[in-house]
Amino acid sequence: MIVALIIACEVGFWVLLALGLAVRYLLKWRRTSVVLLLCEPVLELVLFIVTAIDLKNGAEPGWEHGLAALYIGFTVAYGHYTIRWLDGHAAHRLGGAPRPPKPPQYGMARARHEGRLWLRTLLAAAVACALLQGAVWYVGDGDTSSLRTFQWAALRTAGIHGLVALAYLIWPKQPKGEPASTDHFATSKEQARR
Repeated sequence: MIVALIIACEVGFWVLLALGLAVRYLLKWRRTSVVLLLCEPVLELVLFIVTAIDLKNGAEPGWEHGLAALYIGFTVAYGHYTIRWLDGHAAHRLGGAPRPPKPPQYGMARARHEGRLWLRTLLAAAVACALLQGAVWYVGDGDTSSLRTFQWAALRTAGIHGLVALAYLIWPKQPKGEPASTDHFATSKEQARR
């Protein structure tokens, strides 16, 4: 049941997002669009409540409860970012707005971008771990090994993403044909002057 609800929440997220953007840019109903987009967090709240009720009714904590926590954490951290990104593209394609800027590709600007994304992943892991720890305490003496496994999975994901972001900082990506600079701060100053 929990897995079906996670799938329904994911489908609901994209349906509400598509409806909200269509209503905003095709029908020009800005208030209705805002209401539709504000319904997005309700999906995660429903998933949280149903998961808690499932555990309260004596369900053995399993991988589906861990997956629900990871899904909620990811949505908390990346949901608004995804909506804002798609809103910019919808405004360009449907509303005549200028094309949204692409993320930086090179140098320290790219490293900062990757660092900000890593902070979102860190937030997702923190939310998921907090929800999972709450479930562990809620279950009490039962077998909580699957919940602990998902806590470690969230922490590993944040760690791996952190290493990727750090790699962009230590070895900034350079345009093809341009020599790699060993002085990262000089490179970022040169890019700022351009």
